[in-house]
Amino acid sequence: MRLAGWGRYPAVEATLRGMTDAATAAQLVRENDSLIARGNGRSYGDAALAAGPVANSLPLDHILAFDAEAGVIECEAGVLLADLVAVLVPRGWFVPVVPGTKFVTVGGMIAADVHGKNHHLAGSFGNFVESLELLVADGTVIHCSRVSHAQAFEATLGGMGLTGIILSARFRLSPIETSWIRQETVVAQNLDALMDAFEASRGATYAVAWIDSFATGPALGRGLLYLGEHMRADQLPPSLAGQARKLPAARRRRVPFDFPAWWLNGLSMRAFNALLYANGRRTAGQATIGLDKFFFPLDAILEWNRIYGRRGFCQHQCVLPLDRSRDGLRRILEKVAAAGRSSFLSVLKLLGPGRGMLSFPMEGYTLALDFPMSRATLALMDELDRIVAECGGRIYLAKDSRAAPEALRSGYPELAAFRAARAALGAGGKFQSHLSQRLEI
Repeated sequence: MRLAGWGRYPAVEATLRGMTDAATAAQLVRENDSLIARGNGRSYGDAALAAGPVANSLPLDHILAFDAEAGVIECEAGVLLADLVAVLVPRGWFVPVVPGTKFVTVGGMIAADVHGKNHHLAGSFGNFVESLELLVADGTVIHCSRVSHAQAFEATLGGMGLTGIILSARFRLSPIETSWIRQETVVAQNLDALMDAFEASRGATYAVAWIDSFATGPALGRGLLYLGEHMRADQLPPSLAGQARKLPAARRRRVPFDFPAWWLNGLSMRAFNALLYANGRRTAGQATIGLDKFFFPLDAILEWNRIYGRRGFCQHQCVLPLDRSRDGLRRILEKVAAAGRSSFLSVLKLLGPGRGMLSFPMEGYTLALDFPMSRATLALMDELDRIVAECGGRIYLAKDSRAAPEALRSGYPELAAFRAARAALGAGGKFQSHLSQRLEI
């Protein structure tokens, strides 16, 4: 079948094979020279694509254990974050780190070591994983944790599925009293003001910003900073009495067709960015909103990737060290504006210290930019890679679909340690993806 990541580029012919349990997964490993696991296909590029079989983890969708007193859950790798949210929130628990969509699997969250809007305080999802069951190259299953097979454990967190197939995981949860978020919107007139607002808000549990990538000159980097806190039951307004942990019924719309290529032109994207900024200025201040609206706003539109048309899109997400972020972000935004390829959606977050190996976060700022796929887009992203490398930053492998091996080598100083851990597991020839081959991992 034809497979692609969420960006729809690249797309390849592949054989998708289901894993219903550890035995069928082990049989897949033993019968094939190479393969890669795939969850719900929400990595943007080619991390879950392969020339050999692609092992579908979605049938591994069982919750295995839940300690409601300690806040610890164990589940199979194919369980969707959406299902965890539906089960846990009414019981007063939340997944401590979540990405921008809840249509991801637990295995995918571990493989990408996802970060959220709270990385500056909580770190990545891997910080909360206590142990995992890993199917390795010889078809056996090993129990990995910080004390058992510790090297394999650390390499698997952020290892993009290249150490083995994650079958299940046990991780800690965060207690919450309600399903509501107190959001504060801060308007920033330029990049300096936006970054100053981030620094002044380091104590906020959640922080994320949208940037108007069409703004230039004195307004370069203008945007809206969204701060969030889980609300206590005694903070809810009377209108929400009795709805403390209620999850509103999903009201999702679906993009029914691929938009024509001309739709995302400079005029339409400039108008969208201007309207979003104007609306943010009008509604700035505090508001009470639901979990979905704060954490997963794009999930309200199913198949929103079709907006970019049949050719798909590329996302360039990088992180720059804290002391180089201000200058580097300015250079990136100026380069994007000069190229006339401004991003439809541009998101900025502040990250705390990282985990190492292939895990993406480092202390600094991460910027994500979406571009419709074209030759000009690919050329621009190569230029952005050079800026990132000069600043000592790195690209996010879960979002990448086109970078050169040099971008990986310059950004991940513990690449040799990851390769050694992978070799110790015999994983080098067995677990391969288009991403691993393209980047020469």
